[in-house]
Amino acid sequence: MTTEFTGQRPQTANLEDPLYYLSNMDTIVSWVADHHADLLTEREQTRLVAFADLATGPRALLTRMVMRTGELFRADKLLYPELPVPEAEALKLLVQEGWLDNSPELSLDDLFRLFTLAELRPVFGGWLHQQGHPKTLGKAQMRELLAEAFGEPRPLRHWLAEAVGEQAPEVVQLQDMALFDRIRLMFFGNLRQSWTDFVLVELGVQQFEPVAFTPESRAFQHRSEVDGYLQMHQCRERLDRGEPATEVLADVPGPVDNPWLTSRRDRLLLELGRQAERQGEQELALQVWAASGHREARLKQLRLLERMKRFDEAWAIACQWRTSELTDAEAQGLNRLLKRLAPKVGADKPEPVDNPTIREFTLTLPKPDTGTVELAALRHLGTDDAPVFYVENTLINALFGLLCWPVIFKPLPGAFFHPFHIGPADLTREDFVARRQQAFEEHFGLLKTHAYKQHILDTFQTKQGIANPFVFWPVLDEELLELALHCIPPRHLEALFRRLLTNIKEHRSGFPDLIRLVPDTEQPEQRYEMIEVKGPGDRLQDHQVRWLEFFAREGIPASVCYVRWQGDEASL
Repeated sequence: MTTEFTGQRPQTANLEDPLYYLSNMDTIVSWVADHHADLLTEREQTRLVAFADLATGPRALLTRMVMRTGELFRADKLLYPELPVPEAEALKLLVQEGWLDNSPELSLDDLFRLFTLAELRPVFGGWLHQQGHPKTLGKAQMRELLAEAFGEPRPLRHWLAEAVGEQAPEVVQLQDMALFDRIRLMFFGNLRQSWTDFVLVELGVQQFEPVAFTPESRAFQHRSEVDGYLQMHQCRERLDRGEPATEVLADVPGPVDNPWLTSRRDRLLLELGRQAERQGEQELALQVWAASGHREARLKQLRLLERMKRFDEAWAIACQWRTSELTDAEAQGLNRLLKRLAPKVGADKPEPVDNPTIREFTLTLPKPDTGTVELAALRHLGTDDAPVFYVENTLINALFGLLCWPVIFKPLPGAFFHPFHIGPADLTREDFVARRQQAFEEHFGLLKTHAYKQHILDTFQTKQGIANPFVFWPVLDEELLELALHCIPPRHLEALFRRLLTNIKEHRSGFPDLIRLVPDTEQPEQRYEMIEVKGPGDRLQDHQVRWLEFFAREGIPASVCYVRWQGDEASL
C-alpha cells in the first residue's frame, strides 16, 4: 500500500441502500489504507486487504458486529435481513477466515450479559439450591452469589452443556476489534466519533467545511503516537470504571513531542488526580497535578495543599505561578487563594484588584404563567425603535466565526485530518492563535474598513448550515446580523474578538442573555446594550462577572437586570 493524498472528501453512502453501513466501512478502510499505510504493520495491512476481499454478505455481517458494542455475540441474535446470504453461512465463513472465534472463553459476567435469567436458572439453580438459596433469585442476586465459586472463564459448552445439551446457542467473539478501533482512531483522530458520523452527513443533519488534506494534515505521524493515544484511552476507561489511580498511573505514557497528544495527556493526568483525591491518595494527586500542564491542574494542586495545611508550600508555588501569564479565571482563582494563604504564612495580603463597577438595574414585573425570566425581561424592555433579542452566547460568537471563517478552517498540520470536523482539532490548545496570528490580524484589519460588514453577510449566505464551532445556525437570521453590524461599533467587535481568542474554551460562554439594538440614535457608542438577566435568587457566575468587568473597562455598554416579581416584595 502507498500513502497518497488526493484531497478529496470520501463519499458517504446513500441511505436508501440497505447496505449503506458497509459502504461507509469500506470507505474508512480504503481511506486509512491509502493515507496511513506507513502507520500500519504488515499484518494489519494484510488483514485490511483480506477484509476488502471478503464476499459482501460476510463483510456486511462483520461490519454490523464491529459497529455494535462489545466483542461477544450470540449467533442466534444476529438477525440482519438485508444480508444477501443467510447469517449462519456468513458466520461460518468468518470463523474459517479467522475474523471470529466460535469457542471463546466466557467469564461469569459475559455469561450473564449474553443470557436471560430464564436461561441461566437451569444452569445454576441446582447449585444455588444446594447452598440453601431459593430458586426465585433475581439475576443480580444470582450473579453476586456465584462470583466467588465461578470466577474462572471457561468455554460456553462447559457452562451450559449439562443444562441445555446440544441446544446451547453458539457464541462468537470478534478477533480484530483492536484493528478496527485503530483504523477508526486514525480516520477520526479520536475515539469519540463513530461510524454514524457518515449517516449524519447523508441525512443532512450535519454539513462540514471541505478542507484540503496533505500528508502533514494527519492526526498521527508515527505509529508510536497511535499507540500512545490508545494507551491513554484505555487509562481513561479504567478511571471511569473506578480502578485505583495508583494502578492506572503505572500505564500512563510518558511525555510526548506532539502538542495535540500532550494536551490529551495533560487532561488524563487532571482526571487521574481527581480520582486519586477521591480515593484518599492525596500525595499522588499532588504529584500528577504538578506534572499536568492542564489549566485547571495548578489551582487544584494549590487548593489541595491548602486543605492539607501545607501553607508554606502552597504559598511558594502560588507566588511563583503569579509571575506567569494567566487567564482571567486563573488570575481570579489565584488571587483568592493568595488572600486566604497570606495570614497563614505571615505575609501581607495581595493588593485588592481594582475591578470596575458593573452597571445594574432592577425590574419589577408581573410573574408570567409561562416562559423564562429572560423572555419576561425581553418583552418588557423591547420596543419598536429598540428591539431586544435573546442571543446569550450566540451572536458575538457567530460574528467572530463568520468574520474569521477562513482562518478557523485554515488547513494547518494536525488541525484537520478527516472530512467530518466541526472545527480544528487544536481549537482549545494554547498555540491555536499563535499558529494563525497573521491570518487573524488580516481579518481583524477588515474591521478598520467598511468591508467587514459585507464580508460577514456574504459568509453567512455562502456557508449557510455548514458546521462551525462558533456559529449556531438555528438562532441566526440576516435581519439580526445586519442590525447588529449596524449598531455595534467595529472597535468593540475587535475588543470582544481579541478577548475571545485569549481563552476560547472559557470565553465562548458568559455573554449576557439579551442585546438591545437601537439603530436610529445619533450616538454610535449607544446604539446597543448587552443585558444579563437574573431572576429572584439567581446570581452572577464567575465567568459572567469577568465578561462584565471587561465590558466596563472597554466602555462596552452592558448591565445586569435583576428581575423581581410583583407581590414578592413583601417577602424580601
